[in-house]
Amino acid sequence: MSTPEFRSGFVALAGRPNVGKSTLLNALIGAKVSIVTPKPQTTRHRILGIDTQAQYQIVFVDTPGLHRGHARALNRAMNRAAGAAIGDADVTVIVLESLRWTEEDQDVLGRAQAVGTPLIAAVNKVDMVHPRNRLMPYLQALAEKAPFEEIVPISALKGTNVEALRRAVLQRLPQGPAYFPADQISDRNERFQIAELIREKFMLRLREEIPYGLTVQVEALEKADDLMRVAAIVWIERDSHKGIVIGQGGAQLKACGRSARLEVERLFDRRVHLDLRVKVKENWADRERDLRSLGLGDE
Repeated sequence: MSTPEFRSGFVALAGRPNVGKSTLLNALIGAKVSIVTPKPQTTRHRILGIDTQAQYQIVFVDTPGLHRGHARALNRAMNRAAGAAIGDADVTVIVLESLRWTEEDQDVLGRAQAVGTPLIAAVNKVDMVHPRNRLMPYLQALAEKAPFEEIVPISALKGTNVEALRRAVLQRLPQGPAYFPADQISDRNERFQIAELIREKFMLRLREEIPYGLTVQVEALEKADDLMRVAAIVWIERDSHKGIVIGQGGAQLKACGRSARLEVERLFDRRVHLDLRVKVKENWADRERDLRSLGLGDE
């Protein structure tokens, strides 16, 4: 798909953890491409959301939040993934939280400026600012920090100004052919999507540090008629966490599994049989080899 005026390119959604990058990606694509929880560092991979229309194809790249915690191999891998996405982008959208500017925001800005591609600031969560005129001094101060092409106040959750942000991005994309088929909205396969949905349900229900030591791997996926059978392993770091993840009488595991199964059924429009097992891989988030075996850290 291309015409002489067709525009295409990669757009990194970059920012520190928990500013709403994944919510924004989903709003831009109009579908749940990336999982969302209130917990920082939910996103661990580069995830593409592909918006194709008659005159353009924008490949939005959801990135892990750039952060200063480098102690664990998983944290380093997430920062590498985010940095690589910024380095490969035609346009970088720095996603910020209204009325806040942190040292990690400054780190993101420095990383993006070093690449030299056009920068757009998306100031998110404006629906939380009351009265709205409190936002103006923040926007003025932000404009002085860097030569942004545009600064767009948005609410990714409410959809406010998302179309204005899309237009701002499109104006900065080069002319070129489409990279993906017109009907494709993500680069991730079914196994990845299912594993992420399962992980999302555990992150929403588990507290404190346990979700960060948990990952999910789909072992088997079979389809027969209108039924999908999925076998997945919930990997945790410590044997002491096993009882918490499973819950008394298996209640936690059943609740997370049921919630995940229902969402997978909606996503793929078929009945799903989901078999979950919990296994321990001691300190997997500290070892590069374990990350690669679990589909992490190779981006």
